[in-house]
Amino acid sequence: MRNNDGEVERKESIPSLDTRFNQTLRSVQGLVQGRSFPGKVLLSRRSESLKDSSSAENPPDIERSRSEDDFRSGEHTDTSFEGELQSTSKVTNETTISKPPSSITNMESTSREAQKLMFGARATDSARVMKFTKELSGSTVILESLHQLAWNGVTPHLRPIVWRLLLGYAPPNSDRREGVLTRKRLEYLECVSQYHDIPDIERSYDEINMLRQIAVDCPRTVPDVTFFQQEEVQKSLERILYTWAIRHPASGYVQGINDLVTPFLVVFLSEYLEGDMGNWLVADLPSQKISDVEADCYWCLSKLLDGMQDHYTFAQPGIQRLIFKLKELVQRIDEPLSRHMEEQGLEFIQFAFRWFNCLLIREIPFHLVTRLWDTYLAEGDALPDFLVYISASFLLTWSDKLQKLDFQGMVLFLQHLPTHNWTHHELEMVLSRAYMWHTMFNSSPSHLSS
Repeated sequence: MRNNDGEVERKESIPSLDTRFNQTLRSVQGLVQGRSFPGKVLLSRRSESLKDSSSAENPPDIERSRSEDDFRSGEHTDTSFEGELQSTSKVTNETTISKPPSSITNMESTSREAQKLMFGARATDSARVMKFTKELSGSTVILESLHQLAWNGVTPHLRPIVWRLLLGYAPPNSDRREGVLTRKRLEYLECVSQYHDIPDIERSYDEINMLRQIAVDCPRTVPDVTFFQQEEVQKSLERILYTWAIRHPASGYVQGINDLVTPFLVVFLSEYLEGDMGNWLVADLPSQKISDVEADCYWCLSKLLDGMQDHYTFAQPGIQRLIFKLKELVQRIDEPLSRHMEEQGLEFIQFAFRWFNCLLIREIPFHLVTRLWDTYLAEGDALPDFLVYISASFLLTWSDKLQKLDFQGMVLFLQHLPTHNWTHHELEMVLSRAYMWHTMFNSSPSHLSS
């Protein structure tokens, strides 16, 4: 089957269920022991068998992304941080061997601190870099393995090539890759010349209005990040969005799609710009590089939305379907919260529509977005279904708080969620819970109606 751009739709393999389940289970076991959150009862049965052994072993080797802002530092691999991690792990191991049983409590505390370091460092430690490098170095990339690696976070300096591969924009065969990218970038330039760089007299009335709406929305895109207020950045956004909308007439431009371009723009610019993203000046780049970045953003956006086109067609039925599934899932996992929301008259569409429309970009600090999107892209064609579980996990983070609020309080709270101080730790917890619930319920829909 072909999409609107004439590209053959891909069907990628999804990472091994058992492997990812075991990874996530070990992560949750180490991170939530003694911690309470909705759905904990669902985790207890499987985690019991691991409880006795977890305190005697090193912290589980779960692959996670670093907790530092990926774009606030120009360093792609933080060797000093890796050394600190290895040193901490060594001390933990030595303590385990030499301390008597009476010191187990202190030992477990030290182990948990080491886990926190490991949790943030996974995407940049040398072993993880080596895994990605090995996968990418062959003449043909094994996409199933790459999906599995990427689900837990991609090393920042490898993100551009990994994302292109995950989306099917760059071919797995390394011999063809450069030629395909060159051809697709030239094709994008031709589209911009044909559709965007023309006088308004050659546009239809609807096209003029659409271009004006895009021009209004571009300055509103991620307004709290100064980088996106640069004139050259907004021009790039306009060209990408307008060209995409013209070539996808079934949906055209829908507010919210402008947010979906931003992760791609930042990731692909990171190939040419270093240091704090707040200090990036796109205008300093040669026009050819800006054009290449725009083209990559355009094609990757197209690939992403090919799998969720009805999210942005008239009445956005795809999003409405996800909202219904989210309501059903929350009712199953956290019945007290579900009942409280119903009693107060709060409808899921009043807050969850924006979540699905913008893929949670507006709900979390921007420096966490690329990590979240590593998992999105690794999910492949299964992303729409998994979004329901991520949103449920996200909502139930504040279950106790929401049950104490009335209708107005819940609306205000959900419109301004307290995530501004979130780190990768909180995001990984959301993803871990989402994966656990997805594993339990997605293949057994009857559980949701019982």
